Amino acid sequence: MSKSTGTLLYSAPMAGYTNYAYRELLRIFGGVDLITTEMVSARSFVELDKRGSELPSRLWGIREEPRPLAVQIWDNNSDTLSLLAQRLAFEFKVSVIDLNFGCPAKQIANRSASGAFLLRFPDRIGDLVQKVTAAAKPVPVTAKIRLGQTLDTINAIDVAQSIENAGASGLTVHGRTATEMYRGNAHWDEIAAIKPKLKSIPLIGNGDIRTVEDALFRIKNYPVDGIMIGRGSIERPWIFKQIAQALRGEPVDPEPTTAELRNLIVKHFNLLKQQFNEHTALFLIRKTVCQYTINRPCAKRFRNEICSVKEPTLFLRLIEDFFH
Repeated sequence: MSKSTGTLLYSAPMAGYTNYAYRELLRIFGGVDLITTEMVSARSFVELDKRGSELPSRLWGIREEPRPLAVQIWDNNSDTLSLLAQRLAFEFKVSVIDLNFGCPAKQIANRSASGAFLLRFPDRIGDLVQKVTAAAKPVPVTAKIRLGQTLDTINAIDVAQSIENAGASGLTVHGRTATEMYRGNAHWDEIAAIKPKLKSIPLIGNGDIRTVEDALFRIKNYPVDGIMIGRGSIERPWIFKQIAQALRGEPVDPEPTTAELRNLIVKHFNLLKQQFNEHTALFLIRKTVCQYTINRPCAKRFRNEICSVKEPTLFLRLIEDFFH
């Protein structure tokens, strides 16, 4: 955390992005107080474990990975969540276990009755938190939520109090409802309204933080103990270091040069190849590279080319030509 302010800076779990390679990039830049994995299906983990299969790919690397490290898990069954939480706490020795009660994706919220679906039932969320906290003790358990199902049914305060009373060590709130998905603007006033209703656990705000200025504005104007950054850190994984510098009153590092971006992309690609085959690594790195081209000349044409490339050598040649 910032030495001068105590503000916590968290990276958000994002499916398809916050894999081992990306987490290593965050560590290279620094500034993040807590790095989180992609969210892991507790049910899938248990089924794989019963068959004696390998770990889910989203847990690849966590045994040896530097700490602190949080793993986010999801399901709607307390026994399943608790079983995975115990393994994470005592076998993998992770730093924090985070429960997802905010994912609005249809596969999770609708088909699996998990994630943001559970926001309708604060008491049920409290029961899940209580049982997972007991199973993982002494490893802290936190939760991430949204404001509610819809703008007309915001119940984040009730959910937050249920989570705190169940023994959670922290709470992150994304400032949108489930039906809003990622549209419109995050409602930071609604996040702020939760703080006076909590007794002692830290409140982390999440949503629409894409620049250092965005971060400083939220930290200064809203009563949160920290911020979590998701999409903004995919576009700019160095943003945490810049925010930490600004909070300490230090000069903020400039944006990376084109050459530095090129080297970063190659580094990221090589890290991905440690975990995945070349085809999968190429698929994953293409998504990230497109984020780096925002507001650059000829970016649309480049994105069309990069998204269709299937050979690593051609991919690297395109990167060399565009980021020169």
